[in-house]
Amino acid sequence: MIDPRRYLPRSRAAYVSLAAALFLTLALAGLVVWRDVDQRGLGEETVGAALVGGAFALIDQDGNARRDSDFRGRFMLVYFGFTYCPDACPLALSTMTAALAALGPDAERVVPVFITVDPARDTPSRLKEYAAAFHPGLVMLTGDADALAAVAKAYRVYAKRAEGAGEDYQMDHSSILYLMGPDGLFMTHFDGSASAEAVAAAIRKRL
Repeated sequence: MIDPRRYLPRSRAAYVSLAAALFLTLALAGLVVWRDVDQRGLGEETVGAALVGGAFALIDQDGNARRDSDFRGRFMLVYFGFTYCPDACPLALSTMTAALAALGPDAERVVPVFITVDPARDTPSRLKEYAAAFHPGLVMLTGDADALAAVAKAYRVYAKRAEGAGEDYQMDHSSILYLMGPDGLFMTHFDGSASAEAVAAAIRKRL
């Protein structure tokens, strides 16, 4: 049985380079329409036509084929990372787990999803072992390198292998939680500094 303490973050510093953060910030800033005007002429927050997210066909931690359409009718809370990540990924998944716990019964309407950026090492069995430290409903996804690269591109995710000898390498990647609506469309995102309470409040507002 995996020891959850093994995956607790050693610091709250996000494991992401300045280039990764800038890349994602610019991408999202140019793609999301945050405000609209209703028929009364009052400004209100809306999602708009955001080009973030899209279809995927991947493999979960049990070896089953999973598509984005499997989760229609429920919200998805999506994170891209890798299981050998020293701090940002376990922090994000801990935040996700705590946010869902704070939602209580409403958490049944949200699917937590982890998509690896390191398919060479993140096999289904490895993902299943890792998932045991976090939310019991966590869906861990992997696939071939091309399929994962396409999903990362659709979500505007930065991911690049860093220097390292043999199998002992790290992945530089953006650390963002994405909230996708029941229709599969992008709703909002949270950076690595977001608290579980803030994530839960933002989800509850949209339920």
